[in-house]
Amino acid sequence: MIREKMIAPKSNLLTSVATLFASSSTLICCAIPALLVALGAGATLSTFISIFPKIVWISEHKVEVFIFAGVMLSISGYMQWRGRFAPCPTDPVLRDACMRTRKASLIVYSLSLLLYLTGGWFAFVQPLISS
Repeated sequence: MIREKMIAPKSNLLTSVATLFASSSTLICCAIPALLVALGAGATLSTFISIFPKIVWISEHKVEVFIFAGVMLSISGYMQWRGRFAPCPTDPVLRDACMRTRKASLIVYSLSLLLYLTGGWFAFVQPLISS
């Protein structure tokens, strides 16, 4: 039981990094193409799509991408909340590493949430406003 609590901050970081990758896909499908078109860089977008043609598939399935990223964010948020008061080891070096990992995990989770919200804005809200 004690060992599980010592590993909790590391698993929080791994979950947060997985969430970061999931929420980054929302930027790839929606925010980056919208930004390029808004800046008048349509040629850049077409070159980007010709180099990475699977991006079109991600854009066509944006609802599923957002659902998956939302589920990952929810799991990561729950793990962040659950582990917020988990005890760290008493050894000063391990305690400092535990606290750094906990802080890094929260930063990565916050960045993931920001990326998710940015992608959601460009995918779902902005088209409603501009039409």
